[in-house]
Amino acid sequence: MMARIPGRISAGCNGLIVGAVALGVLTLGLGALPAADPLTTGLHELDAGVAAPSVRTTLKQQVAADQQRRLRAANDRSSAEWSKITTRAGWESFRQARVEALRAALGTWPAAPKTVPVQVSATRQRDGYQIENLLYESRPGWWVSANLYVPAKPGAAMPGILISHAHHTPKEQGELQDMGALWARAGCLVLVPDHPGHGERRQHPFASAKDYNQSFAVSRQDYYFRYDNALELDLVGESLMGWMAWDLMRGVDVLLARKGIDPKRIILLGAVAGGGDPAAVAGALDERIAVVGPFNFGGPQPETRYPLPADAEKTFNYAGGGSWESTRNLRRSAADGFLPWVIVGSVAPRRLIYGHEFSWDRAHDPVWKRLETIHAFYKTPENLAFTHGKGGLQGRPPEATHCTHIGAPHRRLIYEAFKKWFAIPPGVEENLTRLPSEQLKCWSPELIRTLKPQQLSDLLPRLAAERSAAVRKERAPLAHEEQLRAWRTDLTRLLGSSTPAKNPQAQRSEAKEPALPGVTIERYLLTAEPGMVVPLLLLRPAQKAPGVVVLVAQAGKQALLRERADEIAALLEGGLAVCLPDVRETGETASGTGRGRRSSATAHSATEMMLGGTMLGAQLRDLRTVLAWLRSRPELDSHRLAVWGDSLAPVNAPGTNFKIPRDDDAALPRGPEPLGGLLALLAGVYEDDLRAVCLRGGLSSYRSVLAPPPIVLPHDAVIPGLLARGDLADVAALLAPRPVRLQGMVDGFNRRVENEALARDYQVTKQAYGKNADKLDLKGDGSSARWL
Repeated sequence: MMARIPGRISAGCNGLIVGAVALGVLTLGLGALPAADPLTTGLHELDAGVAAPSVRTTLKQQVAADQQRRLRAANDRSSAEWSKITTRAGWESFRQARVEALRAALGTWPAAPKTVPVQVSATRQRDGYQIENLLYESRPGWWVSANLYVPAKPGAAMPGILISHAHHTPKEQGELQDMGALWARAGCLVLVPDHPGHGERRQHPFASAKDYNQSFAVSRQDYYFRYDNALELDLVGESLMGWMAWDLMRGVDVLLARKGIDPKRIILLGAVAGGGDPAAVAGALDERIAVVGPFNFGGPQPETRYPLPADAEKTFNYAGGGSWESTRNLRRSAADGFLPWVIVGSVAPRRLIYGHEFSWDRAHDPVWKRLETIHAFYKTPENLAFTHGKGGLQGRPPEATHCTHIGAPHRRLIYEAFKKWFAIPPGVEENLTRLPSEQLKCWSPELIRTLKPQQLSDLLPRLAAERSAAVRKERAPLAHEEQLRAWRTDLTRLLGSSTPAKNPQAQRSEAKEPALPGVTIERYLLTAEPGMVVPLLLLRPAQKAPGVVVLVAQAGKQALLRERADEIAALLEGGLAVCLPDVRETGETASGTGRGRRSSATAHSATEMMLGGTMLGAQLRDLRTVLAWLRSRPELDSHRLAVWGDSLAPVNAPGTNFKIPRDDDAALPRGPEPLGGLLALLAGVYEDDLRAVCLRGGLSSYRSVLAPPPIVLPHDAVIPGLLARGDLADVAALLAPRPVRLQGMVDGFNRRVENEALARDYQVTKQAYGKNADKLDLKGDGSSARWL
């Protein structure tokens, strides 16, 4: 297999060549590479574009178009299933399967505690009620700060009201105080907890304007950092929604433990912006809750056209779409059918208040019609109520009823429902006085020392270590092939299907190519699946039936030619063909240039999770299709295939400051771009005939991401749940004894990982290679082309 390159072999490389032959990899005998030569220069200047100008826009929009098609299919499938339900039994069968799928998608649910530890830190006496500042432990070390509003004269059978606040502000905000006071005076216990990441539970250091030396949106940081909290939880197989719902359910425990509570009158209200989401989910999962009132969830949203079209039953987007706001696009929701309307409908026959912040087109709302039908199955139409405001999102008060949580206009119809159902008297809105937020804080320095509250950056690494250690112990007795099969099953479940297309077809461009010495240039549009095209460049040397190195990176083939021209030239002159594909959302197919929280890349990644896969899994499917196509080419040697995954992202310096607010992603330090390395590693797991795998600038471990925010790892680089099974070192171990090279690896904050640290992280990989340790290169010194 060895290919000698005239004029490129130095006198000191013979030992290297002998070692490479012994490895049986794609072999180059390279000495010092010149800074430039005609081939290197030609590659550097080569236009890597494949698609004609008229097709380029289509390539950039193909992911969005494909996802919209699949979301429409999910909507149609759900509507078709709904149309067949004509009885209560049919609905309950439909509902049960989807609620179980919802529960499974949200993460691992621990056993509910027999008692929930509660600490009261202060009590505030008010006119007709009192406020207890309390803490309750929903998970070991995970404390929830909350305010409990208690009637001055508690009754013998009091209703309990739990309020899920919006993403705007935490528990101390004025509307929340108003509701606590109004309903406590009416004889109810009212619990208002902080959601994970909010208020006293924030997971970032930006609580006031003094916490950063430049101006920033102080009140929005809890909301923005939800993105980071969600990604951290995703990595260990959990979800932000799951943890929010669990905390609310433990809040129900706190209410039920109070003397004088009526267990048949537990009410959960979810506020307008992000509070209705976890309220609806918790209500669907916890049947102890007698009334659920989620705002802006399940049906038309503030952004939805008003009024609705007459054909809304057919055209309404029941599934929604992906964005960085993880509570609004639940993983697998479109794939498994637990669309928001199903979650809200699952509350029946219990009572529901269907809430909208602005004007509501009741006559054409298809979800409302479905809710009415569901309650008709139970003969409980009286258990269905609604509330709404007026105007629209773009309007101004008083014409538009904007609120932070649940405003006075929205409460009026809630009062009517509470009076009808539970004889709770309407609240008196006048003469409400509010406390300064500091008086509603729950944590004191003494309680912090005593209770030792944990952050996600404390809990999740430990949780990941415990879960992955259990998996490793369970699989330790298995033979290598059995472990490989088990991991393939795991990865398919985590990533979604990566099965390549059968007999993939490619259309070759007939454009006149520039002359490159000794190299043939071929351009193709490869159909990976209907509506999804991978543009690729195939560079073939003059040698007959050459082996092939596939180079892939997030930046795409044009950037690889520009930045790796010397290495690509070395591969070609060594008698190896080079294939440069732009898998979906890379290079020529990228929908945008941004990679941050608000980017189209993040939205597409979130949508893919709703649809049951991941963007990384889809990109792996593209790469495997490229490999299948290369094997079908008779002029190439299908027995000599290697994948080189690269990153061209500049690394952050060791002293880089990451304590930056999340106002603007552009202000954050550069994130890593590990896609190329991840695809190379995963291709090695699934493709037994790959002769070698090379990672350059890849992510060293997902565990390194579990540190205090911000998270700079791109959303689409996450493998949800991988850390509950192991880490990238475990995946690399599966490739033994094939040659694997790791060069210039980075951590989750895009900082270079030194060789000693990398060796420690990859102990499990080294153990798997055992006597074949020479085939595992963790130092990555010198040219990767030379290594191949």
